[in-house]
Amino acid sequence: MIRSDKFGIVTIEAWPVELPLSAPFVVASGSMSVAHNIFVRLTLQSGAYGYGEMAPFPDISGEDQAACLAAFPAAAQCILGQSVLNWRKLLYQLAESTREMPSVRCGLETALLDALCREMGIPMWVLWGGADVRVRQTDVTLPIGPLDQVVATARAWYARGFRMFKMKVGHDVDEDVRRVEAVYAACPQTTFILDANQGFSFEEARGCMEAMERLHLPVMVFEQPVARENVEGFVALRRRGTIPIAADESVRSLDDARCLLEQRAVDVLNLKITKCGVAESLDIAGLARASGIKLMIGGMVESRVTMGCSWSLVLGLGGFEFLDLDMPLLLSVDPVQGGYGYEGPALQPWDGSGLGMEMRNEPSSVIVVE
Repeated sequence: MIRSDKFGIVTIEAWPVELPLSAPFVVASGSMSVAHNIFVRLTLQSGAYGYGEMAPFPDISGEDQAACLAAFPAAAQCILGQSVLNWRKLLYQLAESTREMPSVRCGLETALLDALCREMGIPMWVLWGGADVRVRQTDVTLPIGPLDQVVATARAWYARGFRMFKMKVGHDVDEDVRRVEAVYAACPQTTFILDANQGFSFEEARGCMEAMERLHLPVMVFEQPVARENVEGFVALRRRGTIPIAADESVRSLDDARCLLEQRAVDVLNLKITKCGVAESLDIAGLARASGIKLMIGGMVESRVTMGCSWSLVLGLGGFEFLDLDMPLLLSVDPVQGGYGYEGPALQPWDGSGLGMEMRNEPSSVIVVE
């Protein structure tokens, strides 16, 4: 018989961290050189604990580190003292209390689930069912930059075995097309995901897509080609072209996903737990699967903590066609040890309990809710 008292949440801590990137991460909507994130540790009555991460990207989500730290105590109080055995209920409570702060929600959800799985002695992917436990390949992101620099970066990743590049576009159609052409010429066995991060008007997105088709460049997906609210633009692009259309910023909730599917606006939904939270991502994945829509999974500028939770969804739920789980490779530091690993583009499953990770360094300044 399971004693529920040992599963009660007794302490939740949060502390700010700075994670520098190896090179500036430039997208159509902004750039980042250092990720100002927040780590979370949630401890149970038994002494088991779990880690989570808040990874706000101000230019994309509108959140920043200061706002997340300010929102943390009230959000943590929402679940303090409750049993993680009721994890689905607690995740929905967090969703209600942090509707405008998805990074905060994600950090607490991940820590809660990590603690539960550690206490149960199972990897986090077991919680979701273990539907597709195998090595998978991730793409790698090429941010916007000077053509020569982008090509040199692509060559370096290509030498390490990467064969799918996520090309950030959305600043200038002609320059974007030239960069994709140049990378393909330098790395001829690659395929591409184009990600405009809402940077194009409809006419620019159409021009970019037509150029890719005319030049026979192997673009597998065109992600977020127009602004989040321009659903009509998604529909028109999908009808005009042959390249599958994906939504990212346009799908921040289950309602968003339902709207896109009802209007037949997209071929692919990109799930990000930092954007939607874990519980809502589970619901969106179920809706997509029932509707026959393909799934991609990605992230913000995150360490292996958040990305490990996302990878657990791939292993546990199955059904993800595109993996964009490369971001820890773009950081110049790895703040955790253990857990899943990378061998070139190959993501390796893990056997340890929860996320299987430990922090390399203890924090010096912590906000404690108990």
